[in-house]
Amino acid sequence: MRACLLALLLLLPLTAHAAPETNKQAPEFAVTAIDGVKVDLVAYRGKIVVLEWNNPGCPFVHKHYDSGNMQKLQAYAQQKSVVWLTINSGAAGKQGSMDAAQAKAYVAINKATPTHYILDPRGTIGHLYDAKTTPHMFVIDSLGNIAYKGAIDDQPTPDPTSLVKAHNYVRLAIDSLLDGKPVLMASTQSYGCSVKYGN
Repeated sequence: MRACLLALLLLLPLTAHAAPETNKQAPEFAVTAIDGVKVDLVAYRGKIVVLEWNNPGCPFVHKHYDSGNMQKLQAYAQQKSVVWLTINSGAAGKQGSMDAAQAKAYVAINKATPTHYILDPRGTIGHLYDAKTTPHMFVIDSLGNIAYKGAIDDQPTPDPTSLVKAHNYVRLAIDSLLDGKPVLMASTQSYGCSVKYGN
């Protein structure tokens, strides 16, 4: 009996952060972004929200930022009144970890236009969404449900030349929601560097 109880206790951490499901309520969070603004996901109800996991040191992130691909997608979302939250869950001392000043410089240098950039060094939000890679993308509909989760596109390579033939799942999801249509490709396998959580 004691052995069985111990086994169950050992399993608890593995099930504590189950991956959120599409067409179900997105996990809620409230946090202060690098610009000092409090970001409360519930406050965006009625709008489409994109979550983008970011690690400035990741080659796959470089692919999308150095080419301007991510910035174009952010600008497109902005034009459609979509809220864009970029999240960095890199733990202190790990690749991509930054303080607020470094994050502000990163956003400025790359001419990125997220609604807010969020530092999540303890991995609270990352674990809440079971974010595994950078980038890892989520699109939340106006009702607060996850409409899409997974890769940004269908080209799992750090090679920027692959963008020419890429099918962008995030833009497709945004367009479907704006047109009042279901997101046909609601879940894909994300690709990129592993999120650098703390031990």
